[in-house]
Amino acid sequence: MAITAQMVKELREKTGAGMMDCKKALTETNGDMDKAIDYLREKGIAKAAKKADRIAAEGLTLIKTDGNTAVILEVNSETDFVAKNDSFKQLIEDLAKHLLASKPADLKDALASKMENGSTVEEYIHAAIAKIGENITLRRFEVVEKNDQDVFGAYLHMGGRIAVLTVLEGTNDESAAKDVAMHIAAVNPRYISREDVPQAEVEHEREVLKKQALQEGKPANIVEKMVEGRLGKFFEEICLLEQNFVKNPDQKVRDFVKAQNANVKAFVRYEVGEGIEKRQENFAEEVMNQIKK
Repeated sequence: MAITAQMVKELREKTGAGMMDCKKALTETNGDMDKAIDYLREKGIAKAAKKADRIAAEGLTLIKTDGNTAVILEVNSETDFVAKNDSFKQLIEDLAKHLLASKPADLKDALASKMENGSTVEEYIHAAIAKIGENITLRRFEVVEKNDQDVFGAYLHMGGRIAVLTVLEGTNDESAAKDVAMHIAAVNPRYISREDVPQAEVEHEREVLKKQALQEGKPANIVEKMVEGRLGKFFEEICLLEQNFVKNPDQKVRDFVKAQNANVKAFVRYEVGEGIEKRQENFAEEVMNQIKK
């Protein structure tokens, strides 16, 4: 039976499931609307769709390594309580193993990729939503490759609230790479070195500092020197190698890495929920609204 756009639209309105899920359900049930609804319910998709508009800003991060490949990922839930649930922890473990093995190019490919049990990642997550009862999302991931002469450093902070993956080249000292990852977790640099900072960002900061110095009434002939000195502080704030090492504040990260005869090749830092606007619940207002109804 031919599946029409109108049939897909009707099923979407009845279940709240996605267009592709509805089309697949109708195809699998030969266009039978009632059976298609049951199909989506059995897969947990219809139930999951109703939760899709809830903000998932809690969750966990995780890092998995296998030889010269590593993956770092963030999976979100609505509450911290669910993030501590064994089923949720197993979910993120399973997703990490799958992403590490399949190495999808992006989030879209990841969600469409098939897991060992035959379901797609998206279907697997929907099933977990139906079981756990909260909106769950695979928010982001990154697959990182290294050479034989490099080493991974993996660090999880607060049980997975923050995850940092580093790659140091020129050494096989995993503990040194982990120490750098620990520093990144604590201080949150944005770049490895000052050479990595976009020139436009440097020029913008230089202009701001120049205006500050002039407003302070500093003589024009010393403003430029002051600006360059303050730019040094700016680089210390955002550049890993410029920062004082957390395990030894008398030493720069650059000096620590150099002592290992190594270079920082790359790092990835994930913090659960960063950048997600959380819904602010006002229970008093909610109660008043209910009374007025």
